[in-house]
Amino acid sequence: MTKSFLLRNVTIINPAQELNHAYIVVKDGKITAIGEDKNIEQDFSKTEWSSIKEIKIDPDTVLVPGMIDVHIHGTNNADTMDATPEALTTIAESLPSEGTTSFLATTLTQSEKAITNALENAAAFAEGQQPSDLAEMLGVHLEGPFFTEEKAGAQPKEHLCEADIELLKKWQKAAKGFIKWVSLAPEKDPDHEVIRYLKDTGVIASAAHSNASIEEIEQAIDHGLTHVTHLFNGMKGLHHREPGLAAAALTRNELTNEIIADGVHVHPSMVNMAYQMKGSFRLLMITDSIRAKCLQNGEYDLGGQTVTVKGNRPYLTDGTIAGSVLKMNEAMKNIIDFTGCRLEEAVAMTSWNAACKLGVENRKGNIAVGKDADFVQLGPNQEVIRTWCRGTLAYEK
Repeated sequence: MTKSFLLRNVTIINPAQELNHAYIVVKDGKITAIGEDKNIEQDFSKTEWSSIKEIKIDPDTVLVPGMIDVHIHGTNNADTMDATPEALTTIAESLPSEGTTSFLATTLTQSEKAITNALENAAAFAEGQQPSDLAEMLGVHLEGPFFTEEKAGAQPKEHLCEADIELLKKWQKAAKGFIKWVSLAPEKDPDHEVIRYLKDTGVIASAAHSNASIEEIEQAIDHGLTHVTHLFNGMKGLHHREPGLAAAALTRNELTNEIIADGVHVHPSMVNMAYQMKGSFRLLMITDSIRAKCLQNGEYDLGGQTVTVKGNRPYLTDGTIAGSVLKMNEAMKNIIDFTGCRLEEAVAMTSWNAACKLGVENRKGNIAVGKDADFVQLGPNQEVIRTWCRGTLAYEK
């Protein structure tokens, strides 16, 4: 659990970079030195490096940056909408086992009061965080209730509403400024007042659960829309005469995309198409996972709805897919399998891109001197062996 340690003769995989036979020094939760292992005696006096605890690393493994999940509702029988400190603690405790070191607690379309309660709880949790063996909550992803009914998916339709800037301001106040990401249907904000407000206040505006035409999406881009939530899900499919959100997502460079690479939400061939069109630096892997993750097959609650989980597929009674049970290291493995991308590219899609989108790339997203010591030791099949969160060993297989 020590926060000061030395790793030697390791392979570091960063976005667009691989360092072999390297050493890493961590002190007080930060990476303080990286270099070639053969030069360690030149870079430090023997007294310096021999006095730091050395952690042995299997040479057949690699170190990758801690993964960042910007869209996760819950795991291990806990959900953001439970609005309890215990729920967020459970989520933060569980995520390092899949290589996730940072996340956005994600809400669900519910009543105004239920969302307010969840936001107040998230704010209190965020303010009380200290470097520890928990994944760091970087803020809140407000998913809903500004969605269109036709593309609601598993978002409870009875709570959907038009985009309301005063309600959003009220929620941001309840969240003490921790709302970092808002998913909404652009057609529910026809005068773009909410999207402009999000842009002006540094919050990411993302299109989701939308039946918008490509013209409506293009207008929203002009006012500050920069992202698309769970590409291909909760939107029009690709059509040669009626292009909608999916077409705009793939063709407009202003838009980054997130995708659920579990092979259930999106066919592997479509995941590969998105990768080919957007490239590894415009795609983010997410889980969109629910409380059923890490648990057995069975029935679970999602916003007052019964979700049945069989294998890797959660669904409502009418067959609608309802979130996922995907883990981030599985998403990394799948994006490699589905696209043939290099591990360095997968690292960009699981860490770096999210860090840049959130504006925390000065301390997250890659393994570099001065950054938080968030990194993951992975085996040959992207299995998680160890995870460090800000220098603390948070998970060991």
